Amino acid sequence: MPASEEEAMSTMMIEDTALTTADRCDRCGAQAYYRVTLNNGGELLFCAHHAHMHEDKLKQVALHIQDESAKLH
Repeated sequence: MPASEEEAMSTMMIEDTALTTADRCDRCGAQAYYRVTLNNGGELLFCAHHAHMHEDKLKQVALHIQDESAKLH
């Protein structure tokens, strides 16, 4: 029996590609340190400030969250 699209998405491998200085926060335009892959296949980029501000909601809708905020320290 073929897997449903939802099952395929939940087991899909997500490869983290390093964020660069060209990747900007979708909220304010600052450098992005978080990439959020959404359950629907979309992608959002956030600076550390906005990622932390919206963390609870992002965890509800995210398939994967790539956190590169360690680069700040």
